[in-house]
Amino acid sequence: MKYNHTIDKARVYAEKAMTRILKGKLAPTPQVYELLYVYESGEDAEVTRAVDIIIKGGHELTEDRCVELHNRFLNTTLRSEEALTKAEGLVAETITNVSSAAAAVHDKNDIYSEQIGVVATQFERASSAEEMKAVASAMIVEAKKMVTENKTLEDKLNQSASVMQQLREEMEAVRREAMTDALTGIANRRLFDAEFEKLVYESHEHQKPMTLLMIDIDHFKSFNDNYGHQVGDQVLRLVARTLKDGVKGRDLPARYGGEEFTVLLPETELANALKLANDLREAVAAKEILNRATGGRLGRITMSIGAAELGQNEKTIEMMERADAALYKAKRNGRNQVVAAEAPRQKRVVLHKQ
Repeated sequence: MKYNHTIDKARVYAEKAMTRILKGKLAPTPQVYELLYVYESGEDAEVTRAVDIIIKGGHELTEDRCVELHNRFLNTTLRSEEALTKAEGLVAETITNVSSAAAAVHDKNDIYSEQIGVVATQFERASSAEEMKAVASAMIVEAKKMVTENKTLEDKLNQSASVMQQLREEMEAVRREAMTDALTGIANRRLFDAEFEKLVYESHEHQKPMTLLMIDIDHFKSFNDNYGHQVGDQVLRLVARTLKDGVKGRDLPARYGGEEFTVLLPETELANALKLANDLREAVAAKEILNRATGGRLGRITMSIGAAELGQNEKTIEMMERADAALYKAKRNGRNQVVAAEAPRQKRVVLHKQ
């Protein structure tokens, strides 16, 4: 899992994770530390829910449980290896089946060719219509056997094609799962990071505009604490669905972590991005949250948004920092608003005299 926290944020999450490790007398292994770091940062709702169930249920958060949760939610390498092992098994089985069937048909073809040669000789030597008829009958029998063998090979090839199609679908499902946030169904941090790098490169390469939106749900922690994780999850899904419905084309909404979202807007200038950001903010604010259990009204939610347009030769981390600074300015100014990032600093070019 890739993390893009500021130094201050990372330090806070790290200290909280280590405090929990020491308090629980856990070994500070990489798996235990990462799990609790993610838990304290709120990066992954599934991790938060799973750890809360253990802690709030009065159970002990042991090292074994930490490792189990890490493997289940954070160890994408393990899941990929399991998928790869299964794929290798299917491919090996398919190759074996097709190879054995092809070898069998090849042997039968050799025998059939020999028999055709024998039949041709018998035809030449036949001295009566009865003998020719007998030779023809024998040839028909052998031809039917060959047709049957070919049909067997065809069936195995069709079966193999079906297995390979199944394999493609399963690998595609694994790929989608690895790139999708389990709670909201939109792109996760991994896909965001990959697309962000690619779109920045393309924008520089083709000299086209690009804008990044950094979005944070206002007062989400209080909302979550007052009404519980289930309602909090409902809020996250609502925001994700609104972002997804509000963009088009190559625009990519993603869950950045916790209650933070991002939207990548390729070929979009800042002015148009600000208009879209306000449309998204207003669309979320217009929807009222209901308690599904009681039907009671829980109020409306708002978002703060920071927007930054890619600067000339600007790196992803620099663009992210400007958008993040704009987001926090929006929150300091009273929340429920969109703020444009300051223009990127001009890089000083030093000219050397000849």
